[in-house]
Amino acid sequence: MTVTFGAFTLDVPRRLVTRDGAEVHLTPKAYDLLHLLVTEAPRVLTKSELHDRLWTQAFVSDATLTGLVKELRKALDDSNRSAPLIRTVHGVGYAFCGTVAGAPTSQGEVAAHWLIMRGRRIALHHGSNVVGRDPTAEVWLDASGVSRRHARIEVSDATVTLEDLGSKNGTTIGGALIDKPVTLRDGDQIGFGAAPCVYRMARNGMSTETRATRVAPPR
Repeated sequence: MTVTFGAFTLDVPRRLVTRDGAEVHLTPKAYDLLHLLVTEAPRVLTKSELHDRLWTQAFVSDATLTGLVKELRKALDDSNRSAPLIRTVHGVGYAFCGTVAGAPTSQGEVAAHWLIMRGRRIALHHGSNVVGRDPTAEVWLDASGVSRRHARIEVSDATVTLEDLGSKNGTTIGGALIDKPVTLRDGDQIGFGAAPCVYRMARNGMSTETRATRVAPPR
């Protein structure tokens, strides 16, 4: 699945952005921000929603989000104030204003995948989702007993698999330790060390349940 805007191409499965064929370097969070803005274009994403979806288990200041937007604008050479790619809606949030072709809108997704932890919904993207205490992990769990790179959830069109990455305290499904990649099913009870969560999946887009308020990470 690829998305194009101007000279740029967003390769979603590979988490890669190119400009006229040359790779554009983005940090993981800057890529996630671009993916969100492009996917939801032209809708304005509020600051609260961006905090909620980019830093699922952490509290960061608005200055962190502002810095991330500046990083993304620099990488995309988005300096034309009269026709910006990323529009600032003062006091509200940001929106993507470029002409997008092939955008994977949330309404058109075949399936959506997420984890539920202490009432908190953590979205999983297509491809590799590393779970761990490493702040760069796609699913960051700052919880006791969770390794820096604890496990990996691989999301493809056909299956979703969970694999332990040699963690100190192991990964479980239904209370049983896993020692090889295991296919996940909707409602599976997962344990990353002592940190429990539930895997959920919905066809034809995300469920209509209300997004939970951000909570402090488990300890």
